[in-house]
Amino acid sequence: MTIDNNDPLRSFRKMHGLGNDFVIFDGRADQLDLTEDRARHIANRKCGVGCDQIITLLPSIKADVFMRIQNADGSEVGACGNATRCVGDILIQETGSYNVTIETTAGLLSARRDGDLIRVDMGAPLRDWQQIPLSGNMDTDHVNLTIGPLSDPVAVNMGNPHVVFFVAHVDDIPLAELGPQVENHALFPERVNVSIIEDCGNGHLRQRVWERGAGVTDACGSGACAAVVAATVRGLVDRKATIELDGGILHMLWDGDNHVQMTGAVTYVYEGAINLDQTP
Repeated sequence: MTIDNNDPLRSFRKMHGLGNDFVIFDGRADQLDLTEDRARHIANRKCGVGCDQIITLLPSIKADVFMRIQNADGSEVGACGNATRCVGDILIQETGSYNVTIETTAGLLSARRDGDLIRVDMGAPLRDWQQIPLSGNMDTDHVNLTIGPLSDPVAVNMGNPHVVFFVAHVDDIPLAELGPQVENHALFPERVNVSIIEDCGNGHLRQRVWERGAGVTDACGSGACAAVVAATVRGLVDRKATIELDGGILHMLWDGDNHVQMTGAVTYVYEGAINLDQTP
């Protein structure tokens, strides 16, 4: 992406990871600070470009790039696994390297090519109640929470707070109705991402996700990381899982170094430009 400082149009890439879609701006040469209002406008699927998250690439002294992540509601978050794979692919193509490092507010993440896929080291899961965070001290492997048919979740922080519920059939759960009730529950002072998981056996999990600040999404990379940790804690898998999301398959491994590895596809949709002067 090239930037002309005299041109009011700002270039972007539209990409997605299993249907979890992003508008990606390059602010490394000419820094870009999107307000919440502008981010909401860009993410709007009727009036803007339309996406689940807005990603801004910024300079970093610790890594190849700093990745700023804003949800569709304009709020800023610490991690996004599918976006990390997309940005990793951009950097791998730019640098010619098979290994790149991406700085986020949640820490440093590494990405590398794995055949036609991109593998990302999403770091170590945080499992203490204060790290999620929860509003009070409780067992994060069995959170005392019931909302309708959802109960007894596992709480994990993978750069973002997650709760993972296990159900018999994910398609029977009205996620669009229950998701916001869980997200905004008083138990979660920073709100929370909500996953429902169906154990299909033999290390295969079916997952649907209500994403904090975005709603129901086709895929959530940090949510898949939380899912493999939660399923391991509950004895359903042995630190490794194939996770089927609405948008496709992610291959997950909670490795012996306590890091979660995520492998999946990325897709380039198109390149475009938007006049930010005409956004709020």
